[in-house]
Amino acid sequence: MLGGENMKKVYLICSLAVFLLITAGISYFLIRDASSKVPANISLINQNGDSYSFGDDKKLKLVEFIYTNCPDICPTTTQKMVQLQGDLKNSNVFGKEIEFLTITIDPYHDTPEVIQQYMKAFEIPNSDNWIFLTGDQENIKADQKKIREVAESLQFQYKDPGNGQFVHTSFTYLIDENNKFISKFPMGEEFDKQEVYEEIMNEIK
Repeated sequence: MLGGENMKKVYLICSLAVFLLITAGISYFLIRDASSKVPANISLINQNGDSYSFGDDKKLKLVEFIYTNCPDICPTTTQKMVQLQGDLKNSNVFGKEIEFLTITIDPYHDTPEVIQQYMKAFEIPNSDNWIFLTGDQENIKADQKKIREVAESLQFQYKDPGNGQFVHTSFTYLIDENNKFISKFPMGEEFDKQEVYEEIMNEIK
């Protein structure tokens, strides 16, 4: 049997090994997030059916992924972003320094017409300051791949199990004018609009 001193050494070595593994894991995810960037060559269509290119848009962006049939976390996040929009308007930066991008992960269903109905439900004005993106129905398979490429570039994962109720990651993302990752924030009830507001204002300053 091991003596007391040897047991302490074993315990310390095991504790150190666990600490190093946890630290390495955290470092990996921080480095992975920090290097995330949306490809500039991707173009989709907006809520009006017009082309939108990530390479041409040189503003700070808060990116939200949704699907309009989502029963809970997506509409909750959108509603909190509506409130955040009000705070940013009051600070005279919304549309000038920062814009919102909402990207559907279900472009087959979420046509521009469906998206406009979703916007009306939240009283979101149809403007260039809060842009909703989907796929072109005439090129839907290719655009679905583009949407997945955008999502995966930010480490956002999603899957349709076959019943139209998507399983997906629950984060929104702040990206810079070059579409590079800055921060991520929880969706749904955990979306803290004050925290997001402060992060945006810090980036603008």
